Parts: sequence; C-alpha cells; structure tokens
Amino acid sequence: MGVEINALEAVIDSSNTNAIEQEGGGPEGDLPDGRGPVVLQVLPSLRGGGAERGAVDVAAAIVAAGGTALVASAGGPMVRELQRVGAQHIELPLDSKNPFVIHANARRLVKLIRQHRVDIIHARSRAPAWSAMIAARRTGCRFVTTFHGAYSLGSRLKHRYNAVMTKGDRVIAVSDFIADHIRAHYAVDPDRLRVIHRGVDLWLFDPERVTGHRVVQLAQQWRLPDGVPVVMLPGRLTRLKGHRVLIEALGRIRDRELVCVLVGSGHGRSAYRRELEKLIGDLGTRVHFAETCGDMPAAYMLADVVISASVSPESFGRTIAEAQAMGCPVIASDHGGAHEQLASAPMAWLVPPGDPDALADAIVAALDLSNEERATLARAAIANVRARFSNGVMCAKTLGVYWELLGAEQVQDERQ
Repeated sequence: MGVEINALEAVIDSSNTNAIEQEGGGPEGDLPDGRGPVVLQVLPSLRGGGAERGAVDVAAAIVAAGGTALVASAGGPMVRELQRVGAQHIELPLDSKNPFVIHANARRLVKLIRQHRVDIIHARSRAPAWSAMIAARRTGCRFVTTFHGAYSLGSRLKHRYNAVMTKGDRVIAVSDFIADHIRAHYAVDPDRLRVIHRGVDLWLFDPERVTGHRVVQLAQQWRLPDGVPVVMLPGRLTRLKGHRVLIEALGRIRDRELVCVLVGSGHGRSAYRRELEKLIGDLGTRVHFAETCGDMPAAYMLADVVISASVSPESFGRTIAEAQAMGCPVIASDHGGAHEQLASAPMAWLVPPGDPDALADAIVAALDLSNEERATLARAAIANVRARFSNGVMCAKTLGVYWELLGAEQVQDERQ
C-alpha cells in the first residue's frame, strides 16, 4: 500500500513536471476552415450507468453538430451505441486505479491528442481524469471534467485524489447538490463551475410511444395480477437504495391491495436479497423481484407510483426523471439531487430519508389520486421534465461549454 501511495503522489506531482516527453506541438487554437472541433471523452468503461449514458448522448450531439466524437475507455456493451451514432471508441485500460497504469494512460492520451488533433478532453471519472489532466497539460488541449457524485473525502491523499475532478478549465456538476458539495470541500473558481443536470431521452421515455401490448406483455412476464396497483422501486439491489425502508413502509399499509416490484440486478448480492425476502415474509407484503427489465418505459407505464427510497443522498435521480417523463407519480427521499428535481414538481412527494411511516403515507396519497387528478398532474410532470431535464437540454448545455472554451481560446490566440 505504501508503494502505491508513493507512486500516486508521483503521478500527482508529474502533472507539474516534464515526466512525459513532448512529441510535437499541441492542437491549434483556431480551428481550420472545414474542420469541426474534436472532443475526446474519457471514462473507465462503457458497461452502463449515468456517466456512460451521458458520454454516449454527448458524443451523438457532437457528431450532429459537425464535430468529431472520440471516447476512450476499457470498453463494454455500450461501445456499439457509440459506433451507431458515428463516434469512435478507443480501448484503453482507463478503469485501472493503479498509479503506474494511470501514468501510462497519460502517455497514451498524449499520442491520441496529437494523432486526432483533439481540441477538448472531457473526463468523467477520477482515475481517467488524472491521465487526462496530465495529457492536457502536455499538449495544450482544453480540459473539462464532469463531477458525477459526492465522493467520500477520507484522508488527505483521498481528498487530493478526488480533487482532480475540480481541475478542469470548466467543471460540470450534474446537480446543484453536487455543485454545493464542490464549493464546500474544494477550492474552485466560481467562473469555472457549471451546473448541467443529467437528461432523459424523451424519444425513448414518451408515453405516447408505449403501446398497450408492451405494458400487458411486461405484466405477464412478471406475473402481476390484473387490476392491482403496482408500487415500483427501480434500482440495483444494494442497501443504499433503501429497499428495506420501502418494505417496512408496505408493512404499515398491508391492509391495502397492492403489489410491489423491485426492478434491478443484485450483482451477486444474494445475502442482501435473502435478508429482504425474510423481511417480506415477516411483514406479509407482496413483493416481486425483477432482476432485469428490457423495457423501462413500459415498466413506468405499468407502475401506479415509482419510489426512490435512497438512504444516502444521490447526485441526480435518473429514475425519478424517467418516471416523471412517463407521467408517473414519484416519491423520493428528500436529500441530494432528488430535492431540486421534485421540490416544485407536480405529482411528486418528498419524504424524510429512512422514514417508513412517512413513505407509507405518501404511497397512500399517490394511490388515492383520482383518474382526473392523475391525468392533469401527469401532463404537468411531463412538461416539467421536458423543460428542465431533457437529453436535448443536457447536450446543448454541454456543447455550449465546449464552444465557450474554444471561443475563449481563439480570442486569446488573436491577442498574442
């Protein structure tokens, strides 16, 4: 461990030394006529998740705007999505936190920047960000980071490791909650900080596009009884998602006819699932485990209320925004990004984290909505998401950050 810490310190210090050889001039400040900007996004892998989804969406927007989109990662199933939108994937071991691999990745990124004449390198995770920052400093490439989560602070070295996410020419926070976390724990010039909420694919999550057949097919797959209200918690099977809180809340209202569906993989957490199954048996609640779901839009249409019961604050609730985009009532723990998403949102309830009594009351209120109330509030919820949390808004704001940096660079070059 001591060797690794010393090596990491060396990587940190190397960002201010000549440890990486210069291999020619950096990318030109003024973009040549006919050449769109080249943006290289770096992240650990493309195996699914908020950062990965954002990388693919932004890559598609770059291509649509006439630029060149490159993404470097250790690979994964979403590489195919990148290729379909016209982006290029470069496989690098960016999922490694080994200090020596981080240093080697910096060298590899320097070569990529030279080869492809990259204008902006955009890091979405800490280990790749260290490599990207070093490479950007060696080449003169603009550096952008996206701060996706409130990383635990821990020791001085851990804090310093996390702080790389605040070293970009522009630092993007995925919510006001994350921006506040950055301001509280890191020295960041406010002029460099931007808040860009994560976005929902409104083409995919559009209630008008979901057929009744898809909803019926999913209900049959999950063997749900006809006419019984469905309470749904989408999210991987981990303690942080608050499954126990929801099950305890359902135990308070077990006199009501309803069924709960927990949608999300356990990734081998068999002990946690057994713990939940015992609690379900003890409380006499009706809960169905759905390990995977290939049609989340239909799942949201099937649900009468969607729950986000996280016991730890999350940066941004993707399932919250998706459910509202489908016109579904949402109940969420009142902390983290969920607060700013739902504090003034229609058809939504915020409850104290870890409070099964408050959650039970909110579930009853949501299920007691009349059809007319649901329809009216659903239209308002959909409009709210389309205005504030759409994929289009997220991509436009991110490209705006890129163009802002390139414009500033061009002005600086003209003055010299």
